[in-house]
Amino acid sequence: MTDGISRRTLIGAGLGAGILAPILAGCSALTPASSGPGTLSVHTQLSGAVAGAQTFTDVVAAYRRRTDRKVALLSNGSDLPIVFETSSLAGKEADVAIVNMVGRTLSWTGEDATIDVSRYLDEWDLRDKIIPEALEEWTDDQGRLRAFPFTRTNWPVSYNTALLEEAGVSEIPTTSDALIAAADRLRSAGIGPVTVGGSDWSGQKLLMQVIQGFVSQDEAAEVFSTGRISESAGAVRGVEHFVELRDAGVFVDSVQGFTSDSELTQFTTRKAAIVPAMSSALALVSKERAKEVTVGGWPVPSKDAAIAHPSVIKSYNGHGIWISENGRAKLDLVKPFVQYLYSSAVTSEFILDSGRDMSRITDTVSRDFPLVAQASKLTDDQVTPVMLPDLLVPDSAYEPMIRATSLAYGSGTSAERIIDLFERAYTAA
Repeated sequence: MTDGISRRTLIGAGLGAGILAPILAGCSALTPASSGPGTLSVHTQLSGAVAGAQTFTDVVAAYRRRTDRKVALLSNGSDLPIVFETSSLAGKEADVAIVNMVGRTLSWTGEDATIDVSRYLDEWDLRDKIIPEALEEWTDDQGRLRAFPFTRTNWPVSYNTALLEEAGVSEIPTTSDALIAAADRLRSAGIGPVTVGGSDWSGQKLLMQVIQGFVSQDEAAEVFSTGRISESAGAVRGVEHFVELRDAGVFVDSVQGFTSDSELTQFTTRKAAIVPAMSSALALVSKERAKEVTVGGWPVPSKDAAIAHPSVIKSYNGHGIWISENGRAKLDLVKPFVQYLYSSAVTSEFILDSGRDMSRITDTVSRDFPLVAQASKLTDDQVTPVMLPDLLVPDSAYEPMIRATSLAYGSGTSAERIIDLFERAYTAA
């Protein structure tokens, strides 16, 4: 127990006493899975209702059958990073973690909770299988590859054209003025306009996407890494524009209380006509509903825009395959499992059976998930790619920023107040 904690002191410093209590009470409770010397333990976020969860379970079962190897799975959702870290403090973390690169996980490799996997790209014959931009995005500023990029995401905007037509809107809005006009018509027809998770990360992403309509990508990187919106005229204008959209009724009523789950429910039940949602969420939209939907981007600001086309967040920051310190001692088990996950057959299975976008190079295109396929075919002549800010926002500012963002969706919160809340999320972190 003592050795487990001492070798991971930096992670321990980031955990509160409430989280450490179970460790101090008894380390055995943190064991992630049956992890004997011949068993590979895998801690995954690909579980529950997440797109690709059943596919992952199936491919792991197939791996067990074909290789006669033991793989023990532990599943968690958004709490996986904390569960992994507490297990790591006791030296009982899983050998492999499959989790997003955001918030707490950004520091794992630098704190020796997980290992730099760059050397294994060539040793395991993976380099030519993974999209080069994905490797770049997953490499930290010290040149360490945090994990093997596995899934990726597009974050387009979906428009229910049938509902738009019911409201008398003949074309998908591509400018903010057209969006405001469309929202007014939709409300008059008793249809919600834009739905988004105003109380969680999905609402935060949209606010930051709106800001990117007024700044270059270099300036956006500076703003999101420092939090100093007030020092960027473009970023300030972006927040003001967000308030203009909010006050014009672009977002559905009570949006500040919605989550990423409830936004998708509103959209799929035809209570709202427009939703910005990542491609993995679009994989959950039924074929019947998808027939009414066209995928595009977030409308260009009608004035002072820094982008040429409607914007779409594009990122290779989906799930990665991380190797822990315990996994380092089991590379003979980790290597064939990782190579199997990057086989063309497994990649195609994820794309065809679950609609996931993958970081492996492939020609396979989703057939049964039409909105995912639409999103994957959007070109830079149709939409302007903008960044997913997660890699830039400091871990300590991430949750405070989401809380600040939720207030931004509430009526009456001024642009000045939003900027102050945003900057305080960084300075108080």
